[in-house]
Formats: sequence, structure tokens, C-alpha cells
Amino acid sequence: MFYCPYEICDPYFYRQQQLQPNSFVRVLHAAPGAPIVDIYANDNLIIKRIRYQQFTPYFQLPAGRYNIKIYPSGTKINPILNSEVNIPSNMIFTVAAIGNLPNIELYAVPDVATINQSKTLIKFVHLSPNTPNIDIALSNGTKLFGDIGYKDTTNYITVNPSTYTIQARPTGAQNVILTVPNIRLKPNRSYTIYIVGLTGGDPLIQVLIPLDGSSYIGR
Repeated sequence: MFYCPYEICDPYFYRQQQLQPNSFVRVLHAAPGAPIVDIYANDNLIIKRIRYQQFTPYFQLPAGRYNIKIYPSGTKINPILNSEVNIPSNMIFTVAAIGNLPNIELYAVPDVATINQSKTLIKFVHLSPNTPNIDIALSNGTKLFGDIGYKDTTNYITVNPSTYTIQARPTGAQNVILTVPNIRLKPNRSYTIYIVGLTGGDPLIQVLIPLDGSSYIGR
């Protein structure tokens, strides 16, 4: 059984590939300034009307090579992205549409983690196209991640479950460009902190902190 988010729904498309091992994939629209979009795989509509900052649920996708096209929602001419991607087998990951028009691209983020039941795992992904390399620290100055550039994904680190305030600072500097209070991290979970948007632009930078699929898929 294949799950079809947002009217994905060409059953023939999936039946042709059911012999291949599946991965769990979700999609994030992280391209500031891009419109609401529809996404096609091998010319089959798989995601309809995904908005900036929106994640789809995870859905199963057979392993293989796909042509991905992204169109402004409701249209099917002049795609804003036309790209080839390889979907590996037996993985959990997020595929983000990133960048500024007209230079939209896809960026894959693995969401696989081995979770300690009494701890929390977090990692960081920098998807803000005009923001310089940054450090991520707690409000008390404790650095969690350092020198993270655009399109960098860190490894997971282990933290104690708690409520945190995090700050983003240009690498090596003390000025704070973003503060995010009251981030509640639960035990036996894995999270990814995505920074999206534009420094000094519209939409402004902010973070998205979804629960990763390794927290619940296959458990």
C-alpha cells in the first residue's frame, strides 16, 4: 500500500515499481519567494499545492531514478525546476526544494538516527541562501554546531531532553542574527533544526523544527 499525500495519485506509477525496496520520503518547500507548487515525478503528479515552509508527511517511494519537475500550482508549463534524482532503498530522508528563483534545486537530508531512549538527538541544516556561515549556540553561550555554511547538514548530537533557547550567530562573531526561545525537545526523539528564509529579506530567516521519521517509522 502506497500513501499518496496531497492527491498524489497515479496508482499505475507506483505499481510499476513495487518490486523495488521502498524508502520513506517527505518534501519540504524551503525556497523563499517561490509560489505554491505542484511536484511531478516522471510526469506523474505526486504532491499538490505545497507552500513555502510546509512539510509533507513521509510517504513511501520505490527506489530508483526519477525525473522531478516543479511547477507553480495548477500549471504544467515552464517548470521552475527540472532535475534528475536517485532514490536509494531502505532510507528515511527529507528532500527540500531550496534556493532563489530562478535557481531552484533539490537538497536531500538523511533522517536516519539511532535513538537513546533517555536522550534526544538533534542536527542542523542551513537552507538560507543569503545567510553567511553560522554558529548555533544556547543562550548561555554553549556552542552546539559551528561554521555551518549554506547547504550544510551536521551530524546528530545528543542532548538532554529539556526546553532550550538557541541563537544563530555569524561564525566567530558575537552578534545574534536569530533567537528562537522555548524549543521543547522530548526524550527518545530525533529532530532536525532547519534555518530557512533570508537575512534582512522577505521572508525573514526563521527555524523549522520537525520531528524526524526515525523517531517513529519502523519502531
